[in-house]
Amino acid sequence: MEKLFDSELKVMEPLWEDGPQTAGALAKRLGASCGWNRNTTYTVIKKLIDKGAVARSDPGFVCTPLISRQEVQRLETDSLITRLFGGSKAQFLSAFLSEKDLTPAEAAQLRALIDNLEAR
Repeated sequence: MEKLFDSELKVMEPLWEDGPQTAGALAKRLGASCGWNRNTTYTVIKKLIDKGAVARSDPGFVCTPLISRQEVQRLETDSLITRLFGGSKAQFLSAFLSEKDLTPAEAAQLRALIDNLEAR
């Protein structure tokens, strides 16, 4: 899957939140939230179709997401870790956590995630 740009993510968000919808409904929604005109929305939808992130079906030009939010998050995170940290997740976490004040609950949640990964 190719990288999704910010404009493409703006189209994906309502599809992830509310499921398949017509291009017209997306155009109205993005017109209200982003100030986009219909042509802008349709152009971005076309790019998403070409990337395989969205499927179009008729009647009604219904757009359906083909990739989940979680999959995009995983791909973007993997790309970031590869580009900036040489693929090292430990270096990524170290850099991320060095500037953060974790609450005890957040620290416990991270420990549980690591324990769960080790148990696999």
